[in-house]
Amino acid sequence: MEQLFEHTSIRRVYFTLAMPVVLSMAVTLIYNMVDTFFVAQTQNSALVAGVSQGAPVFTLLIAIGDIFGLGGSSVISRLFGEKRDQEGRNVSGYAFYAAFFWGIIVSALMIIFKDQALHLLGASKATWKYADEYYTVMAWGAAFVVFGLAPNNILRTEGLALESMKASMTGTIINIVLNPIFIFTLGLGAAGSALATVTSNVIGDLLMIHYLRTKSQKLTTSIKETKVSWDLKRQIYAIGIPASITNVMATLAMALTNRYLIDYGADSVAAMGIALKVSMIINMIFIGFAFGAQPLIGYVYGAKDRHRFQSALRFDLLVVCGFALVMTAIMFFLAPIIITWFMKDPTIVKEGAIMVRWLVISSTLAGFTLVFTTVFQSMGKALPALLLSLARQGIIFTVAIVILAHFFGYHSIIAAQAVADLLTAILAIALFARYKPKF
Repeated sequence: MEQLFEHTSIRRVYFTLAMPVVLSMAVTLIYNMVDTFFVAQTQNSALVAGVSQGAPVFTLLIAIGDIFGLGGSSVISRLFGEKRDQEGRNVSGYAFYAAFFWGIIVSALMIIFKDQALHLLGASKATWKYADEYYTVMAWGAAFVVFGLAPNNILRTEGLALESMKASMTGTIINIVLNPIFIFTLGLGAAGSALATVTSNVIGDLLMIHYLRTKSQKLTTSIKETKVSWDLKRQIYAIGIPASITNVMATLAMALTNRYLIDYGADSVAAMGIALKVSMIINMIFIGFAFGAQPLIGYVYGAKDRHRFQSALRFDLLVVCGFALVMTAIMFFLAPIIITWFMKDPTIVKEGAIMVRWLVISSTLAGFTLVFTTVFQSMGKALPALLLSLARQGIIFTVAIVILAHFFGYHSIIAAQAVADLLTAILAIALFARYKPKF
């Protein structure tokens, strides 16, 4: 492990850690596209809209899991860099069990407050049935989705990115296979889409537990090794909660956008649901690079290696922003063609293409912001990480969409994210100037 993090070239260690995460994200991306494709093949815009309205639930569950996955892995990486291996091991045990415990709590709350949640998600009379079916299955399986984020991220702190990728990819491939079976063969519709997701997460979780028990030398699944100091717990939550807020804000942004678009009909909501999945082609890949680099950045920061820290940051920005820029140009021109892969309705194709272009036009700025967000998380800088997590799809986005929708109507609703990305990138620069390492 020390050889990889301390002596291997930045380019090589970056891709060694990041590529398995990117490949895992790519397979997850394929699943999201295939999932949307199969749901769209019903040619029922109300069903597609209902699933789109329920989709933020999955994002919310990921956000909760990130508290322990990203918070725990950030602390573990820095402890390993400081040669405090036993404390890092105990943090891994704590994060492992805390994630599943809170997953059960979340599942119970989702079931109890189902109707209120569906109203918040913007379910209308036309879409309620389908949103309800999707939400209910996701609520019962919530604990498995939340839990999986802990071992998934923790494995990479020991350089076991390949094992993390294998588990994630296996679960995703199973998801892809089960989707058409549950949706069409068994006739479960929206519920079938959610059931495929939950089932694949259970299988992926079991594989990650297997790799932790058989491949890891520094991490643990033992409940006897979960005792950590209050200071380390504080660090886990101080980084994990801001990290999770990124996905919470994404959930709220999706729900808020759907609430504004429902006034323009179910077709608009369905088009946005497809457009969001298409824009993920860029977002999920650069998320893979940024999060894949976190163990390296956390380790060299913990080791106080200024040169390697600066080199890792520069290379991370080059890869993420370069990829986003190239893909933005490609997606901008292919948008109408891609939308027709899902639905042939001329209205949805026209609206969806416009939405895709607005969503991807600021992807490079979003990637830039994400790099600094993950760097702050790796450094244990909770406040700037929290501010960026709250800003892009939270406070800044909400202010943008409310003001723009009030004064400019439909097109401004789908342009709100681009405006928010520009303002958040400026904020990221200001925060890094204030919080950059002093070693």
